[in-house]
Amino acid sequence: MLSENFDKYEVGLARIGISGKRARFYLAALELGEASVQDVARLCGVTRTTGYALLEKLRDEGVVTQIQKAGRTHVVAEDPDVLLRNLDDRRAALADLLPELRSVYAGGMKGPRFRLYEGVEGIRTVLNTILLAKTDTLRGMLSMKELLCFPGEEELSRFVEKRVAGKKKLRVIRAASEEVDDIWASSEEERREVRYTPTPAPLTMTTFIYDNQVAVISSEKENYGLIIESDGYANVQGTLFEALWMASE
Repeated sequence: MLSENFDKYEVGLARIGISGKRARFYLAALELGEASVQDVARLCGVTRTTGYALLEKLRDEGVVTQIQKAGRTHVVAEDPDVLLRNLDDRRAALADLLPELRSVYAGGMKGPRFRLYEGVEGIRTVLNTILLAKTDTLRGMLSMKELLCFPGEEELSRFVEKRVAGKKKLRVIRAASEEVDDIWASSEEERREVRYTPTPAPLTMTTFIYDNQVAVISSEKENYGLIIESDGYANVQGTLFEALWMASE
């Protein structure tokens, strides 16, 4: 039986690209230390044939080693620090490639571009994309009630920490009627300026405006994030934001 913290570990591994059966096989190998493919497969709940396929994939990724012992194939999990080194290597390789990829991306754009992301992982992608903005100041209209339900306070706190670390200011409009906790008020330390709408009507969705993009985070019920890349649309949304900002307190 795998460790009682298995579910937490599996979620964490999924965030770095090792998910599903691959994650379970790696965790089983890690827990056993050294074991036959059959034993690792049994512990993580897959067939021996599937176990060999998973071993091959994880070996290619450098997170497990295959050895022969008494005529049988054994699996040895690499030190977990290897995961971090692999991420560093990928980050360095991507950094070298990014300028060319950005050039291709910009050259292929002939009109508005829409990117839809579903579920909590999709929302996390949208939030991380916002943090890549070239501008030093983000503008946002936030539905606090919806955001605290989905994606939740923990995810939002991570976003705030990353935004502050990246020295990006947030000018934000919220609806006083939706404030459920006394959190995330105006703060010089957290580079945030908050104003409240002049009417009690709730904001049912969240919008961020930056560069030539508008990012939308839906309600928990609809469960999606959307990024619209368009000079014209971003300009219009920016103008509407400034008008509402002037009317807010």
